Amino acid sequence: MRNLWLLLSKYNAFFLFIIFFAISITLLVRNNSFQRSGVLNSSNQFIGEAYSRINKFQSYLNLAKVNDSLAAENARLRNQMKNSFFDDSIEQKTVKDTVARQQYVYIVARVVNNSVHQKDNYLTINRGKRHGITKGMGVISSSGIVGIVKDVSNNFATITSLLNNDTKISASISESHAFGSLVWGEGNYNPQTALLQDIPNHIIIKRGQHVITSGYSTLFPANLQIGTIIGVRNKGGESFPDIVVKLNTDFSTLQYVYVIRNVFALEKESIEAHSKNNE
Repeated sequence: MRNLWLLLSKYNAFFLFIIFFAISITLLVRNNSFQRSGVLNSSNQFIGEAYSRINKFQSYLNLAKVNDSLAAENARLRNQMKNSFFDDSIEQKTVKDTVARQQYVYIVARVVNNSVHQKDNYLTINRGKRHGITKGMGVISSSGIVGIVKDVSNNFATITSLLNNDTKISASISESHAFGSLVWGEGNYNPQTALLQDIPNHIIIKRGQHVITSGYSTLFPANLQIGTIIGVRNKGGESFPDIVVKLNTDFSTLQYVYVIRNVFALEKESIEAHSKNNE
């Protein structure tokens, strides 16, 4: 207390100046409309900017919730897309009975671990058996193909990334409908490109053509975007060149993915296996 009194007595002139200055400003603002208007405008601007910064900060904190909501909405919309349904039409003479049956179901998941710079890359997602995920399901992002489910626990699943030597996707060229296998690796470890193989030499290949899913496997619906052709590597004496494809999916920024459940996968695989066994 004694130190406080010493401080006040030592700097009493300064404190008195502050007090009188505040009183004079208050009287000036109260008794002059022009100055009062200026002070109000300045304070409103200051408060408005403060609220704006607070709102931006709150919006930043809510980004995760907003992203979850948008990803769930995207999954719902994908479930309603035309290529998610099985064509169960029956046509006899002039009568056509059309029934739309859901074939592909999309399950949204968040990426909780990811690698892009290894020879064999994997992802981990926060969805598992409890959410309907099983081994062998296809996985996509909002922009392209991601990979195939490898292992599943109750609440998590690992995905063999498209950026993995063991991954092979049935793909086709949109403009010519020629189909082959999309692979990664084989000396090409660029996370932005892959190779489309098994396309015959007589097929005309042009830069800018689009590569899409063929729909021949049980993993992915047809016509999902994969990437764009940016070049061709002709291998001497071979009938099938390596076609370089720039991938649509940016694996280094993946946050959300969609796991695809094909309702008719087991039926299709069963009948195909039966046909092979009878050969």
